[in-house]
Amino acid sequence: MEVRFKKKSDAVNVVITALAAVISVGMMIYGVITLGLKQTWPELILNIFYIACLVMMWMYFFKWGITTKQFNYWCTLNIGVTVLLRDILFAPPLANFPLHLACLTLSVTLLVMLTYFYARKDWKTYSKANLWMICVVDMLIALLYQIDILIEPSDQFTTYLMVEIWIRPTITYGLVACYVNEASSEE
Repeated sequence: MEVRFKKKSDAVNVVITALAAVISVGMMIYGVITLGLKQTWPELILNIFYIACLVMMWMYFFKWGITTKQFNYWCTLNIGVTVLLRDILFAPPLANFPLHLACLTLSVTLLVMLTYFYARKDWKTYSKANLWMICVVDMLIALLYQIDILIEPSDQFTTYLMVEIWIRPTITYGLVACYVNEASSEE
């Protein structure tokens, strides 16, 4: 089996993303079983987009019929859709209004960054710092959600939500790592 990235450190980024995603998908299944489909259906829809990103990441990593441009296009689109759905259109109600405003502002910023990245014809000219900023902004959004969850009283959803909010930043980390590594190698 031929892999795209030869260095161990590059492959570790993809493996870290995959392991975190498996934990998150397992938590999603656990949530559906224990909390019921009525309470968890929005996360199921979002996880379809996340699983699509993971499948494309593995296809890209193992060179299974997906080009760099296809990987760039479809993964950026999937992450953008999840940002739009979860954080902008159907933003969860947060107890603290300033946290809600900060999350909304960062989500719009992330969507603009993803749109700008996707719209570039020669995406390899996008700097590594700009790529890592996408990941950092997504992690800040998750951190703010985490803070809100810790401020609010705990219930049966708390553990489920604490794992679920970190799946997108983990996938974004893997995608950015793939983009950065591909930018420095030949296709």
